[in-house]
Amino acid sequence: MSFLSLAGVELRKTRRSGILWILVIPVFLIWLTAVINADINFTIGNEGISPENNFFIQSFMGYAWFMFPASIVISTVMLVQTERKNKGILKMLALPVSAARLCLVKFSILLLLAAVQMFFMTLAYFPSAAIASRIQDYNFMLPVMDILREAGIIYISSIPMAAFFWMLAVSIQTPIFSMGVGMASIVPSVLLINTKIWFAYPMCYPFLMAASRMHELASNMGTFAFELMPFIPVAVGCTVVCLFAACIRFGQAERR
Repeated sequence: MSFLSLAGVELRKTRRSGILWILVIPVFLIWLTAVINADINFTIGNEGISPENNFFIQSFMGYAWFMFPASIVISTVMLVQTERKNKGILKMLALPVSAARLCLVKFSILLLLAAVQMFFMTLAYFPSAAIASRIQDYNFMLPVMDILREAGIIYISSIPMAAFFWMLAVSIQTPIFSMGVGMASIVPSVLLINTKIWFAYPMCYPFLMAASRMHELASNMGTFAFELMPFIPVAVGCTVVCLFAACIRFGQAERR
């Protein structure tokens, strides 16, 4: 079977699993909170950021720090469990396809799910900003390209993190333990972005991108720039290593 054929099969499984509903809930909570507390954006003048920019970036920072990574963790576990449930993975491994290809197909579905949630997050910004603008009698709407740019950067920077979480889900047989390790690894990211070795911790990449944008928008907060070297080589290396390990471990327990 070709890669695309396998991906089509995985998409049909995903549609029946209910994962998409799990992706919508965090987005709804993020923007509901932003709209309800829209008046807070008028009290941050000391930072030198406009209310509309603060409305936008604070929501994306909260999303990039925990909601987005947590959604990826849950998605990885659910993708793996759809195969382990009723020993479906044995049927997959019986196909005339290498386990590595099956692993990479499922990882591509994980990235697609992350992209779908990012699309929901980006799309939901516009009605949320419109509602907040009407309630507060102030224009919170920003140019479309600004929103798309930030969403794209956060998504691309999350790929190494997704590869790490996928490796965990494939390697750890107990789903609760796999999810627990993944969730626990998210929390330190808010601290590690301020260290010199932030580039060695993929879980802080999305939040770092949002924080960097926050400092660009707030004139009184100083700079929060990051160097592309060694960030890019380390990010690529981490992704490759995690996927390689996941491909080796995929279905290994079931093949014994």
